[in-house]
Amino acid sequence: MNVSELKVNLPPGLSEDEAKLLLAIKLYEVSKVSLGQAAQLAGYSKRSFMEILGKYQVPIFAYSPEELREELGL
Repeated sequence: MNVSELKVNLPPGLSEDEAKLLLAIKLYEVSKVSLGQAAQLAGYSKRSFMEILGKYQVPIFAYSPEELREELGL
């Protein structure tokens, strides 16, 4: 993974750690990074990051309807 640096002025009340977490969640949600990459960006283990995704109601497994039917043998 290429590493780039981004400098952002954060709004009052938003810490750098929280901004990293929210960015990692969104990047994972829109399939721009893998689970491992998102966890690393946010500074968490994969397991901890998966628990956080649950709290934010972001699915860990994103199946299309066709993939889900295939997986379930329907």
